[in-house]
Amino acid sequence: MNDMSSTPGSASATAHRAFPAFRYRGFQIQFTTYVLAMMADNIEHVISYWMLYQKFHSPALAGFAVLSHWLPFLMFSVAAGALADRFDPRRLIQCGMGLFILTSLGWGYFFVTGTLEVWHAMVLLVIHGCAGVLWQTPNQLLLYDIVGPADLMSAVRLNATARYLGVLVGPAMGGVIMLTLGPANGILLNTVFYLPLVLWLINAPYGPRFRKGAPLPQRAVRGFADIVHTIRDIAEHPVIISMTLLAGLSSFFVGNAYSAQMPGFAQDLGHGDPGASYSMLLAADAAGAMLAGFVLEGRGWLPPNPRTAIVLAMLWCGALTAFAFAPSYPVALAFLFAAGFCELSFNAMAQTLVQVHAPATMRGRVIGLFNMASLGLRAFSGVSVGLVGGLIGVHWSLALSALVMLAVASALLALP
Repeated sequence: MNDMSSTPGSASATAHRAFPAFRYRGFQIQFTTYVLAMMADNIEHVISYWMLYQKFHSPALAGFAVLSHWLPFLMFSVAAGALADRFDPRRLIQCGMGLFILTSLGWGYFFVTGTLEVWHAMVLLVIHGCAGVLWQTPNQLLLYDIVGPADLMSAVRLNATARYLGVLVGPAMGGVIMLTLGPANGILLNTVFYLPLVLWLINAPYGPRFRKGAPLPQRAVRGFADIVHTIRDIAEHPVIISMTLLAGLSSFFVGNAYSAQMPGFAQDLGHGDPGASYSMLLAADAAGAMLAGFVLEGRGWLPPNPRTAIVLAMLWCGALTAFAFAPSYPVALAFLFAAGFCELSFNAMAQTLVQVHAPATMRGRVIGLFNMASLGLRAFSGVSVGLVGGLIGVHWSLALSALVMLAVASALLALP
């Protein structure tokens, strides 16, 4: 069921309309609540990571925090998609929000009582990672129900923009809350930001009950076996295969591992101390992505096409390589901004193409497989950029990783 202020036309009729997904009242609410939830996710990172550092000073625990965030996507994304195919995705998202709230309450309890131990932190970090899996894949399935295939590109791109908006706003809000209320009260207040999405989904008119036509046949949820079955099922869908490979390999070789190495880049550029210049370097990538979302939506540029997505990924690799060897701070800032612009553009386009071409009977599993590749494989980008950077330097490790991905994208582009 699609609720909107005007009757939607065909895909071609709406191609040049600015922000077509915002014509749907349901998407307006989804966008707002998604930003709040993503902001809360990042507020929790700011407060919990700061407290972990202050209490334990453990690089190993910091590394575990990264793995626990991405490995659940690698292991359980397809399972979450299978559950979304069989059950109401609204309820799965609410379960994810419940786990986020439980995690924040857990941090708050241990901060108030002063009883936090390493194993407590590890459990809470794993719960937080699992919450993300239950949220992201069903949420993408819900977008299809809200706007339909004609405006799906707009919804996916704006949803990705909302994610970057939360990434930008969350750390700033987290810092302010921690300074004004303290870590314990701040993390408890953070639970409130998840509630609007939970409450809206109680009666939101989307999901299996509101879909037109005959009910789709329900497939059993097979756990890890679903990964193999889904890979076999998409063998006859070259667009899905190519876009999943593009997203997965870009996450494996590069991902967002260079963000963790930003202090080293900033130091080499002469802006390693905390301040406005360093903050701008950290935010440039996200700012470029946000601009891509709003500019491309407003102008109606870059309709979804596999070759366009691959070319944008190649430009992303080129921008990161140029950033790695940037001779000055302004040049580095410009290439980071361009990298963010290209990253959102090709990732949103790849996700849209996967959703549009996915058979209706297994759309959740296919989206889950895409998320397994695009998000789960980020856990390994720390090896190609981070660990290798310890041997040859972060500049060379990032450049080589980007160039390898550039070669992979070129090979994909050469395929029929």
